[in-house]
Amino acid sequence: MSKYVCLSFDDGPNNVPGDNTMNDMLDILEKYNVPGSFFLIGNKITEENKKVILRAVELGCDIQNHSWTHPFMAEMTAEQIKDEYKKCDDLITEITGVRPTFFRPPYISISPTVYDCIKVPFICGCGCNDWEPDKDADFRYDHMMEAAQNGTIFLLHVMEGNNATLEAVDRIVPVLKEQGYEFVNLPDLFEKCGVNPQKQRALWSIAMNNENANIWQG
Repeated sequence: MSKYVCLSFDDGPNNVPGDNTMNDMLDILEKYNVPGSFFLIGNKITEENKKVILRAVELGCDIQNHSWTHPFMAEMTAEQIKDEYKKCDDLITEITGVRPTFFRPPYISISPTVYDCIKVPFICGCGCNDWEPDKDADFRYDHMMEAAQNGTIFLLHVMEGNNATLEAVDRIVPVLKEQGYEFVNLPDLFEKCGVNPQKQRALWSIAMNNENANIWQG
């Protein structure tokens, strides 16, 4: 039986001169011929780093919305939430020609108002605390291995200087492939797992038909 997982990455593209973390991750994905899913912060997008976004699309990755400025959206008004979402959504659509179909709330900061304002499915994912610089590549690799199962959405980051995640992904992809896992992008994950992501108040970490695992309880 096939097993499917998705590598998803937050906080790109990189807008610090000389930092190429997202592009370096694309090098790893291309080396192993696997796609990923990138949740971008809109106000980090520049004319220079648009080419990295387009490279991701060429490699079979999907580009998704992670807000315009990465705020705590549960603390915002409905109009502020809509503005954060729409500005990022419109810019990604302009660059790629494809409107994002998923949303990852910054800090997974959600509320009934956030759900009411944003109608696409919300993605969380199985993380390895890779935003914390003291978590080394071994820690990240081990936590990813523990989380791996059919339908897992790995929650990772390509923010500037996140080299330990580059190392962890470079190590884990061949290992999971050897164990029979196929890496797919986010839309394909739900399709191949036979799961409809359009579920009210859902917060997905694993693409599985499990009511208790994916319904937000806030």
